[in-house]
Amino acid sequence: MDRMLYVAMSGAKQVMEQQASVANNMANVSTPGFRAQIANFRAVPVVGQEAPTRAFVAATTPGADFTHGPLTETGRELDVAVSGEGWLVVQTADGGEAYTRVGNLQISADGQLTTMGGRPVVGDNGALTVPPGSSVSIATNGLVGSRDASSTTLTGIAEVGRLKLVNPPVTDLERGDDGLFRMRAGQPPAEADEAVTLVTGVVEGSNVNPVEAMVAMIANARSFEMQMKSLQTADTNAQAANKLLAYG
Repeated sequence: MDRMLYVAMSGAKQVMEQQASVANNMANVSTPGFRAQIANFRAVPVVGQEAPTRAFVAATTPGADFTHGPLTETGRELDVAVSGEGWLVVQTADGGEAYTRVGNLQISADGQLTTMGGRPVVGDNGALTVPPGSSVSIATNGLVGSRDASSTTLTGIAEVGRLKLVNPPVTDLERGDDGLFRMRAGQPPAEADEAVTLVTGVVEGSNVNPVEAMVAMIANARSFEMQMKSLQTADTNAQAANKLLAYG
């Protein structure tokens, strides 16, 4: 009976963790550039002096769904989306680099080009700073230009820098607790890739399918109920066996 308890107990725990992942995906169904989290599980034998007949259900390294999200046209000059494969680069709190598909950008109070979350966007030569009071345009190749608000001619455009666009293998990326992707431990920062281009005036949405996420939540709830039923069945069988042995 204890074998059933091992499987049901660990299975119920992992179903709850999977439900948390699905709930997180559901909560980010409207988050620009969000990549759905994928949870995988495997059986792990219990190591000990006893016979190897017991196994736990264990979670493997969580992954992400890297399919593209839908593009929504906004017409806003600071809204960009990566066309096809690739990533925008942002600066993390510790001065490192992280990668995102979130392209609804803004100009901070000190003139830096940042994401809506306030993370500086990295250019080929570091952070990008725009002159005060100027309007900003972003080309499909990532070139950032600024123009004085009073200027009405193209000759008034000054080059600010170029967004650093990268395209590392997705197998080299891992998601951080802040939702940003980084190179795995031991990997150097990704190099700029000139083949990566942008679409301007649009924002990429989340790749979470709300219908699929809702179905997954229902399936996980049913699975949890099944695991708990297995625990109750194992307990009932164990009590019946003990009574049988006691009254022989």
